[in-house]
Amino acid sequence: MNFIETTIPGVWIIEPNVFNDSRGYFFEAFKQTEFEAHIGKVDFIQENESCSSRGVLRGLHYQLAPFSQAKLVRVIQGAVLDVAVDLRRDSPAFGQHIAVELSAGNKRQLFIPQGFAHGFLVLEDRTVFTYKVDNPYMPAYERSVRFDDPHVGIDWRIDDGAALILSEKDRQAPLLADAETHFVC
Repeated sequence: MNFIETTIPGVWIIEPNVFNDSRGYFFEAFKQTEFEAHIGKVDFIQENESCSSRGVLRGLHYQLAPFSQAKLVRVIQGAVLDVAVDLRRDSPAFGQHIAVELSAGNKRQLFIPQGFAHGFLVLEDRTVFTYKVDNPYMPAYERSVRFDDPHVGIDWRIDDGAALILSEKDRQAPLLADAETHFVC
C-alpha cells in the first residue's frame, strides 16, 4: 500500500497495490500492521455501508468527544468527492479541508482522524460507500457543519446547488463559526 499524507497532518490517502489478471483483480483493502506503521494505532469497531444516487450530498458530519470518530472510507461501486474539514481549534489547519475523489476505479481510501467533519458528494448513480469507525454512532453527540459554508470554501464541483439531494438536517446545519467544536490536536 502507498500511504500519502495530505496537506493537513493526520489525513491520509491510501492507495492499494492492485493485482489484475484475466480473472479480475485482488488487493488488500486493510492491513493493520501497515496501517499502524504509517498512521498509528486506531481500534476500528464497526464498518458501515451506504448506497446513494448521483447528486446526494451527505455531511458535513462529526461527533463530539468522547464519541468523536476516526474514519477509514472508500468506495466499492461508483464515485464520490470525499471531504474532511479540520475542526481542531488549535490546529494551524483549522477550518481547512481536503477533497479527494474516491472511486471503484481508483480504489483509493481516505483516513480521517478524530476532530474532523466528514462529508461526500455522490458522483455516480448507485454508489456504494463503506467506512470503518473507531467509535459507535451516538445521536446525542452528533453535530454538523453546513456543506456550503463560504469560510470553509469547498468546491463541490457542481453548477447548481438546487440539484443536490440533502437531508433537512444537513440543509439546516450551522456554519463553522457557529458550530460546537471542542477538538484539539
